[in-house]
Amino acid sequence: MSDAETADRAAGAAEPPDRRREQRGWYFYDFACSVYSTSVLTVFIGPYLTSVAKAAADAEGFVHPLGVPIRAGSVFAYAVSASVVLAVLVMPLTGAAADRTGRKKPLLAAAAYLGAAATAGMFFLDGDRYLLGAFLLIVANASLTVSMALYNAYLPQIAAPEERDAVSSRGWAFGYTSGALVLVLDLVLYTGHESFGLTESEAVRICLASAGLWWGAFTLVPLRRLRDRRAAPGGEGGVGSGWRQLTATLRDMRRHPLTLSFLLAYLVYNDGVQTVISQASVYGSEELGLDQTTLITAVLLVQVLAVAGALGMGRLARVHGAKRTILGSLAVWTLILAAGYFLPAGAPVWFFALAAAIGLVLGGSQALSRSLFSHLVPRGKEAEYFSAYEMSDRGLSWLGPLVFGLAYQLTGSYRDAIISLVIFFALGFVLLARVPVRKAVAAAGNPVPDRI
Repeated sequence: MSDAETADRAAGAAEPPDRRREQRGWYFYDFACSVYSTSVLTVFIGPYLTSVAKAAADAEGFVHPLGVPIRAGSVFAYAVSASVVLAVLVMPLTGAAADRTGRKKPLLAAAAYLGAAATAGMFFLDGDRYLLGAFLLIVANASLTVSMALYNAYLPQIAAPEERDAVSSRGWAFGYTSGALVLVLDLVLYTGHESFGLTESEAVRICLASAGLWWGAFTLVPLRRLRDRRAAPGGEGGVGSGWRQLTATLRDMRRHPLTLSFLLAYLVYNDGVQTVISQASVYGSEELGLDQTTLITAVLLVQVLAVAGALGMGRLARVHGAKRTILGSLAVWTLILAAGYFLPAGAPVWFFALAAAIGLVLGGSQALSRSLFSHLVPRGKEAEYFSAYEMSDRGLSWLGPLVFGLAYQLTGSYRDAIISLVIFFALGFVLLARVPVRKAVAAAGNPVPDRI
């Protein structure tokens, strides 16, 4: 028996075919929740919430929540940032509680269905109810972030070290497949809303709400197939013990400085990725003057190519290693953002070309980052460490949207906001290049794969 197999068995990992069944169930959470990321966050809610906020704005284009003057065009970006702050407060507690009790599934179910309910509630977002829209967005986005931390924590338990790149990439591919499928249905409904007897607003609200229903329905699959592992002896699992465990986790992470170095690099470059995902539709509609049909088509193109990109980059990682493949994707991201700044307004063809480039690197860079981190996690601390990872993935990705919103607040130009994101990818590249990943895997006490 190999060292990897011995370690997996000692950690309580399932053996085939049980492990394969769990992996197939695990893929379906990506299939369930990715529709929110694509249909809601990337396509509809940004432009729609902006239009609702503009309907509530004064003559100078400002809304005044709690008496604070905010440009209507910045409401969406600020709401995304606020959702991230909320997730930061909740994730460490849920991660610590999951590891202390060994019961990730009930917490995953609670986060998933809270997010799905908030998303379905977006059907009632109309008129000038921008505060309702911002509240539902904050709840849904924070719930997604918490659920993904718990979901990702299953990866080291259901996949052996040598297969994690492939398993993680297939999960992302499942997600992009569902995103593409639902976007096709959304495109049919939105472009033909008059033939269905719907107004444009009603069509958008149906698309938003249906994403919540999809999220809730397909979450049943992983909840049936994934199994919780026995917690380490002495786990209390209460709120107080969760915070005590969080403090212990932070102290423990200081003993793994190379893991922290990877998290810092990931925090920086993924902040850029998440900001591009969440703000692309607003940039396309408000700065480039593109209509909603063009935006849906562009995001659909991203989804289709992201499936191929995730699987293709997974194959590249088997040859060149995950770290080198991620570094290559960051170089491409930098070129994409630089090109995005110069996109001419009212030119869908160039926007489609940029969307195609994003699709080819988006899925792979995210999937390989997740699988690479799974090698750096000490055994028995998966949920806690993946909570920290999820902070970097979504939870601490507040700086990009905040800078984006502030740039528009100060200048009134989305081009000035988009160019600032280049620094996230360039700096992330430098930080990741300095991380000795083979040494980091060994320092975490895990077997080192041949290619990483």
